[in-house]
Amino acid sequence: MQVINIHKRTINQPKNKVSDLFKTIATSNDLVWPYENWPAMRFKDGLKIGRKGGHGRVRYTIIDFNKGDYIKFKFSKPDGFNGTHELRIEEITLGKTEISHEIRMNTSFKATFFWIFIIRWLHDALIEDAFDKIENYFLIEKKQPKHSNWVEFLRGAYKIKSFKTKHA
Repeated sequence: MQVINIHKRTINQPKNKVSDLFKTIATSNDLVWPYENWPAMRFKDGLKIGRKGGHGRVRYTIIDFNKGDYIKFKFSKPDGFNGTHELRIEEITLGKTEISHEIRMNTSFKATFFWIFIIRWLHDALIEDAFDKIENYFLIEKKQPKHSNWVEFLRGAYKIKSFKTKHA
């Protein structure tokens, strides 16, 4: 099955301010990835093209990277996920920036069911939590994560908890 999954959000801040947050991805002070409530994004030797890493059971390799602008990964796990995902920031105007996350992949027969019934739900919630984390950095009144009952069930079934203490 061909999968195209795109999330976008406008942040009412100049690109350079949002870019500063993106420079912290996969560090001990990650201001983008919601490691407080999801498996942390980890790379053994930092963010560089060719480095392998991932989050939780999802594994990938960095195939393109421009610090503070975008990072693109190629999936290696789960089996049957053949494609890429990318985080990107783009200036809309001097005071508005668009952040986006895009998956483009083909799935094997088995992986299609895994995507449809499990991973897509968790993925969508995680990305929206990441976008909330970015937006909350600039807000006084913070957005709180809201997950569907199905997402909460899956989080319990997969024992997804706070990874804050394991991240440092």
